Amino acid sequence: MKTEKKTSVLPERGPVDEKGREILLSLKNVDIRFGKGNSSAKVVKNVSFDIYRGETFSLVGESGSGKTTIGRAIIRVNPCSAGEIQYKGVRISGKINQALERQVIRNIQMVFQDPSASLNERATVDYIVSEGLHNFHLYKDEADRVRKVEHIIEEVGLLPEHLTRYPHEFSGGQRQRIGLARAMVMEPELVIADEPISALDVSIRAQVLNLMKKFQQERGLTYLFIAHDLSIVRFISDRIGVIYKGNIVEIAEAEELFDFPMHPYTRSLISAVPIPDPVLERDKVLLTYDPAIHDYTADQPRLEDIGGGHFVFGNEQELAQYRTLRAKGELPQWRSAESADAENEEIPAKRTGRPGRRGWRMLRRALLALAGILGVCVGLFLIFLLLAVI
Repeated sequence: MKTEKKTSVLPERGPVDEKGREILLSLKNVDIRFGKGNSSAKVVKNVSFDIYRGETFSLVGESGSGKTTIGRAIIRVNPCSAGEIQYKGVRISGKINQALERQVIRNIQMVFQDPSASLNERATVDYIVSEGLHNFHLYKDEADRVRKVEHIIEEVGLLPEHLTRYPHEFSGGQRQRIGLARAMVMEPELVIADEPISALDVSIRAQVLNLMKKFQQERGLTYLFIAHDLSIVRFISDRIGVIYKGNIVEIAEAEELFDFPMHPYTRSLISAVPIPDPVLERDKVLLTYDPAIHDYTADQPRLEDIGGGHFVFGNEQELAQYRTLRAKGELPQWRSAESADAENEEIPAKRTGRPGRRGWRMLRRALLALAGILGVCVGLFLIFLLLAVI
C-alpha cells in the first residue's frame, strides 16, 4: 500500500544521467508476447533504451519489426510480458493505480499512422479535439474550452469553421492535422508519432513535419518518432534506434549512425535509401542482410556501447571488432552467408560480361531509337525521290 501511494503522482522532473540529461522515458529489458501457451509469439525481445527530455528519438525498422508494438506498450495498450517501462523514474507498465494511469494518459499522447481510421467518423472535429479536455476537465468554463479548441485548430493550419465538419469532409493531410490537434490540445510532455506521414502525399509530408517541429520548439515536446524511412528520420531526429524482428540492433545519434553504421542490418537499410541523382542511383549497390552471418550458438548477443553513446547488438567478438573499427573511423567489411556469397560472386561477372536486365532494357531502347531514325531517313529519301521524279 505504501509503494502504491508513493507512485500515485508523477514527479515534476525525471532522473538525470551522468551527462546531466533528464531521462523522460526508459524501457528496461522489455518483452512483449502475443498469444498464450505454445502458440504465443515474442514480438519484442529484451528492448532497452532511454528517451531524454526535449529530443526526437526515432525508431526505425521494416514492417512487422515491433515498432508500433513498443509505442502501444508505452501508452499501456499492449502489456509487457517481462521488463518494465518507466516514465520520469516511475513504473507505468503493469498494474498501476487509477490516479497514476490518468496522469500517464494526460502526459503521453499518440499520433496514429492512419488519419482516417484514428478519427471517429460520426463525431465533429470540435468533439474529437475536445474529448480529452472533457475527460480531464482541462478548462475553466465553456468559453475557455472553445478558446482552447479554436486556438489549437488554428495552430495546425485549419480554420475555426472546420470544427463543425466531420472527418470524411477533409483530405488525408487535414485529417492528420486534426489528429495532431487532438494530441496537442492536452499539452503533453511526450508524443508518440506512429508513422504520421507514411499515408500522406510527398508535398504534405514536409508541412506536417515542420508543424511537429514547431510544436517541439514552442512547447519543449519530446517525440518518439516511429518510421521505416531512414531518409526522413535523418533530418528530424537527435538519436535513432534500429529494430529488427523485435531486437534493437543499433542506437546512435543521427549523423553518427549514417556516418558509421556498424550493424549489417543498419547498413542494408541505409543502402536502400533512394538517391536523387539517377546516375548514382543506377550504380548503387543494394546490400541484403542475412541473419545467418552471425554465429550466436556459444556467445549470446547483447546491446552494448562501443563508445560515444553508440550502441550495437552483437556478441563479444563482434563488439570488439566494432569498437576497434569505430576507433579507427572505419566501417566493417560487408559479410553475407554462404548462400548469398555464390550469388554475389555472379553479380560482377554479369556486370562486366553479359549485360544484366537493366543493360538489355537500355540496349532495346537504343535499338528502337536507331530504328526510328532509320525509318525517318528512309521516309525522307523516298519523298525526295518522288519529288525528283515529278
